[in-house]
Amino acid sequence: MLPNKIDNTDKALLVVIDPKDNWEADANTEELRELVDSAGIEIVDEMHIRRDNPDPRFYIGKGNAEEAFMRVQDSDADVVIIGEDLSPTQQRNLSDATRVEVVDRTQLILDIFAQRARTSEGNLQVELAQLKYLLPRLTGKGTAMSRIGGGSGGIATRGPGETKLETDRRRVRKRISVLQDELDEVVQHRKVQNKSRKKMLVPGAALVGYTSAGKSTLMNLLAGTNVSAHARLFETLDPTTRRVDMEGQCSIILSDTVGFLRNLPHGLIAAFRATLEEVVEADFLIHVVDAHHPFFRQQYASVLEVLAELAVEDKPTITIFNKCDLMRDQYELRRLVTEIPNSCYMSARTGEGIEYLQGLICKVISEMMNRIEAILPYDRGDLLAMCHDRGRVISQEYLPEGVRVLVELSSDVADKVRAFQSVGQE
Repeated sequence: MLPNKIDNTDKALLVVIDPKDNWEADANTEELRELVDSAGIEIVDEMHIRRDNPDPRFYIGKGNAEEAFMRVQDSDADVVIIGEDLSPTQQRNLSDATRVEVVDRTQLILDIFAQRARTSEGNLQVELAQLKYLLPRLTGKGTAMSRIGGGSGGIATRGPGETKLETDRRRVRKRISVLQDELDEVVQHRKVQNKSRKKMLVPGAALVGYTSAGKSTLMNLLAGTNVSAHARLFETLDPTTRRVDMEGQCSIILSDTVGFLRNLPHGLIAAFRATLEEVVEADFLIHVVDAHHPFFRQQYASVLEVLAELAVEDKPTITIFNKCDLMRDQYELRRLVTEIPNSCYMSARTGEGIEYLQGLICKVISEMMNRIEAILPYDRGDLLAMCHDRGRVISQEYLPEGVRVLVELSSDVADKVRAFQSVGQE
């Protein structure tokens, strides 16, 4: 019932729709090549097209569709990959014209997701996205399905096919409903987990960034995890969460999340909402940017667009310009850091500059905390212990009337200590 899985032994004709801007055209081409490579498909030919408006029948136009057919014959390609999203009609017409399977950008991304999913949650999200992609494409199969029925033409032939089509639609819609319910349970379970983390009163941070920017490598560096960190798009699909202690200065609950992409289809954002809840629930974000990538500025802007769609663009954010070990122009890195507040440059691979990131994390946490000076009675040792366990004690002095502490605490704990606030601190 799911869309045909792309075979990694396929040989592809790549069709790239080039915008007028040469810089953007190069970025589109490079990204599509990376997607195809991540799917494990060999590119045997590449066709570039410039169109101001998509053709309603073939997207690339009838003439280009005919040229694509000739290129398929010459290159022995068995799949045509279009670097844009196609309507069901356009996809079917192009497949008929080229006589091979036609895959659009969303289907290509879905295939990569299907290869990367490891957990039951990840598989649920992939299946949901695939079925939502498939459903409108069932509408174009009425003619083929009608041949299943008896009769020699007209209405007599059409009836059984329409019945089969409607049956398939109902099955898909029912499965979508079941998957949505299961993912809603995942979201609720995750919220319960997040509430438990909140009770620990350790701030939560989510790693965000463009796919293959180095988030998983940074996660492994900070938390000592063994998350797969190959330089492939969408290598990490399922979230990983760990506690990280910054050498006694501060602690965070750190979550690695799925990488973003330019023009990430809205349907995929919706389907992966459960995973992206880690971003929504986080107290602050750590935005990892591949500063060595030639199109990192466009990637940076794309991540900000997705964060805005998730309504988290106003969260406190640390920006890391990663892969500084690969860059010769250190002046450019320093200039980037001066442009973006709460930013630093480092190498997640070598660990160079990690101290700057740790300092920024503690700085952001400190800005989120309430600084209180209080004298805690000796019979309230529980409050003193809470200050040490759940906050950051800056100074501590034993007086006849109690223990004077200067401490930074989150809002939900600070109220318990404020009752003993020193005179002049209120």
